[in-house]
Amino acid sequence: MATDCWQALRRPGFLRTAWPWRSVAYLLVSGVSGLLLCVLLLVWTVAGAALSLLLVGLPLVLALPLAGLPFGAWERRLLRLMGAPPADPHRLPDAPGVRSWLRTRLAEGATWRESGSAVLSAFLLWPLDLLAVAGTLVPVALLATPLLLAWDGEQVNVLKVAQVDSPGPAWALAAAGAVLLPAAGYPLTALAGARAALVRMLTGAQERVGELVRSRARLVDAFEAERRRIERDLHDGAQQRLVALSMALGLARLDAPPDGPLRERLAAAHAEADRALAELRELIHGIHPRVLADRGLPDACADLADRSPLPVDVDVALPGRLPAAVESAGWFAVCEALTNAARHSGASRARVAGRREGGLLVLEVSDDGRGGADPSRGTGLTGLADRVAVVDGRLSVSSPPGGPTLLRVEIPCPLLPDVRSA
Repeated sequence: MATDCWQALRRPGFLRTAWPWRSVAYLLVSGVSGLLLCVLLLVWTVAGAALSLLLVGLPLVLALPLAGLPFGAWERRLLRLMGAPPADPHRLPDAPGVRSWLRTRLAEGATWRESGSAVLSAFLLWPLDLLAVAGTLVPVALLATPLLLAWDGEQVNVLKVAQVDSPGPAWALAAAGAVLLPAAGYPLTALAGARAALVRMLTGAQERVGELVRSRARLVDAFEAERRRIERDLHDGAQQRLVALSMALGLARLDAPPDGPLRERLAAAHAEADRALAELRELIHGIHPRVLADRGLPDACADLADRSPLPVDVDVALPGRLPAAVESAGWFAVCEALTNAARHSGASRARVAGRREGGLLVLEVSDDGRGGADPSRGTGLTGLADRVAVVDGRLSVSSPPGGPTLLRVEIPCPLLPDVRSA
């Protein structure tokens, strides 16, 4: 399921989802809220200005910026209709009491942004919201033309623009309404998404975004460095010891009596050491494949294709090396997608394509399987989306019943020099 309206708009079957209805509800409730706020602010301003002559209304005028606080909280609740709401941007007062609360709120940038959002909603946005919702009544009126004509018996005035007095034109208008009504879901959802993005920017926790982004970048870099350290330690330590053990057991088998039980036990121990070595190599490859660190993402994708039980066509062309966190996330996405295709899709062939477009690493993994991939069934797509989101990436999946399945990953990335220092 799409996590925001922009993902939903790019997917087939958008009109069968709840997003058009959620968008209409968001615009309608926002429009009515803005209208009520407009009336409240006008009454508040007039009353404060009138009473300020007696000095009684002066506190009302001074408290006017605080009207954005409850409305901002209401706007954040409404954003649940358009996805996850933003966090509360306000911090706790330094001390108890009304004076400390007022001092804290008036010193915060979030308070003034919420005031600006309230002014926009009250005097600019609410007419646009209600006008957009009212626009959906036009195709509804067209659809109802034959019924209205049958009810009147003589003629019907359609939208106060045209008079219809025969069934032919009435049904033609109804057909036009049947086409326009679902088509209206796209611009309505886009308008609701743009409005929600503006409200999210004005009422969300913007003051913490910069530090959160920097903190997440540091965590990602530290995580990738730790993965490489573990891979190196296993490769140079435990794996070498297992290789030495396997060689020692092989030599011991040569010195053992040919028909005695000792030779059989040494053979079993030798086979067990070889299996442990193979499992350790697979574990090392899963933690951070050496080919990814040494030769980059294209060769790592080719290596995944060689290891896949499915025939896989690989077309990954990049102009240079990418940051380690980006390469790791891209490799993990391809690995997870090919694993799902081999285990769950019933596909006979898969394809991996990758390129860099407009500062984005774009990876697409497709298969000719049965489709119907659903993150709720534990196919690993939810964890993959979280992994990609850590590097500010976006994951989209198109998998209608019957197939084919297409997984697309977009990750922002700069280019690095072709040769990476060790």
